[in-house]
Amino acid sequence: MIETYRGVVYPHQEDHMGHMNVAWYTSKFDEATWHLLAHIGITPSYVREGNKGMAALEITNNYLAEVTAGDLLVVRSEITEVKDKTIRFRHTMFDAISDKPVATMQAVGVHMDRKIRKSCPFPEDVKESCKKLFPEPA
Repeated sequence: MIETYRGVVYPHQEDHMGHMNVAWYTSKFDEATWHLLAHIGITPSYVREGNKGMAALEITNNYLAEVTAGDLLVVRSEITEVKDKTIRFRHTMFDAISDKPVATMQAVGVHMDRKIRKSCPFPEDVKESCKKLFPEPA
């Protein structure tokens, strides 16, 4: 796992129930995703200069514990599968103080040619970088 996000829950991110709204979990996981993608070679310059990119195909969130304003969060990520055009990855959000998991997100993303708006194979170096982030065997 690699660290892909570190931040805090702000009061404006709470909902009327007094805990962080699901929209903010999504936002923080989205930021973690872009750091994860950059780590494997899908950097902002790769996207701009190569006219390639990524799109989400499937996302599943699990909420394990409430977080509230002032809580410090960290997200650690791993890639669980890489295919010719898709990756499956998992983010785990932790309370940064207790290291207790508070939420997870699992996603499948597809590599795209942005010009023709169709899926396309990952470059080999990206696939190799993905494999380095597979979970360690238990």
